[in-house]
Amino acid sequence: MFRISQFMQELISPTPAGPRRNPPGPVVIWNLVRRCNLTCKHCYSISADVDFPGELDSEQVYAVMDDLKAFHVPVLILSGGEPLLRPDIFDISRRAKAMGFYTALSTNGTLITEANIDRIAAIGYDYLGISIDGLRDTHDKVRRLNGAFEASMNAIRLCRDAGIKVGLRFTITQDNAAELPALLDLMEREDIDKFYLSHLNYAGRGNRNRATDLHHRMTREAMDLLFDTCWNDARAGRHREFVSGNNDADGVYLLHWVGRRFPERLEHMRAKLVQWGGNASGVNVANIDNLGNVHPDTMWWNYNLGNVLERPFSEIWMDTSDPLMAGLKRFPRQIGGRCALCAERDICGGNTRTRAFQMSGDPWWEDPGCYLDDEELGIDSERLAGMAPEPLALNTRVVRYAS
Repeated sequence: MFRISQFMQELISPTPAGPRRNPPGPVVIWNLVRRCNLTCKHCYSISADVDFPGELDSEQVYAVMDDLKAFHVPVLILSGGEPLLRPDIFDISRRAKAMGFYTALSTNGTLITEANIDRIAAIGYDYLGISIDGLRDTHDKVRRLNGAFEASMNAIRLCRDAGIKVGLRFTITQDNAAELPALLDLMEREDIDKFYLSHLNYAGRGNRNRATDLHHRMTREAMDLLFDTCWNDARAGRHREFVSGNNDADGVYLLHWVGRRFPERLEHMRAKLVQWGGNASGVNVANIDNLGNVHPDTMWWNYNLGNVLERPFSEIWMDTSDPLMAGLKRFPRQIGGRCALCAERDICGGNTRTRAFQMSGDPWWEDPGCYLDDEELGIDSERLAGMAPEPLALNTRVVRYAS
């Protein structure tokens, strides 16, 4: 996750840059249930409104939580499917809070109503993210349910009025990019705390729909708008949060944005971006799915590192006998193509390996989602001639889900 607001504050009140530091344990996004009342086009977990066999029961979840706490995991993001369809979600959430985890809930919001908002507020979630994919017609089309937009907006208002920190989560594609300005206006009107822009990643239904991914120019325009909006907020002394995810090239693009507007801050900003370091899949970000399978992040559901019912998460996560984990934990990562020749790779960390794998078969090839050109990245285009991906055999532990 790229915390844009924090970097904008560096333009106002610079702080000393230091070496990259990893947190004590990874942030864990936990898909506790695969069932969902929606069938969204870009769903990475390919959920459906049915019960899926083999999901962890309450006691198994609690045992994993004990291991995560002992392993110094600081954050649990409880997700799905739709996590509110899990009967014990509030019990799990209360336990997570009592154990001291930063506890977030990731939901489509359609099941949050006047009837349960008090129970949700009583949990004390540190953050609650609700997915919005555009204005009414676009959102309902993506979510494949008429009325989904109104239900999710009602949930946002209920959470806001109950004192819960709530945010919009927006996955940007060609189909909805034009509505980003309107969504930022909506954030302003509704007094919403946070805006998360997720780039479309090639995983799950997102992989099948990658033909609708943004052209690079559209991505740049979206990020310019997001940076400008966040900067205006910071300059006005407001404390709303703006973040992006699934494309670590955002950090490099911010550096160019700063260079155009605040050239005197360019070197400081570069030092802070290098300290951030970009992609953290397999290092500072982890995923556990509904069956207990562990993945390097939520976009690697076709690659299974192990199962928490067979081995503790803490053991799975540190096992570099797996070739993908060995490569992800290597610093700096050994990557090819444009990424190997890029002068700014110490900022983005090589970006998202999922896209490279989906498009080339080689998880260490260049990320096709990078939207900066060769000149901006200091790449000698002639040196790229003759380079080609080298597909690796990463199918020994693959878990594929049928749609």
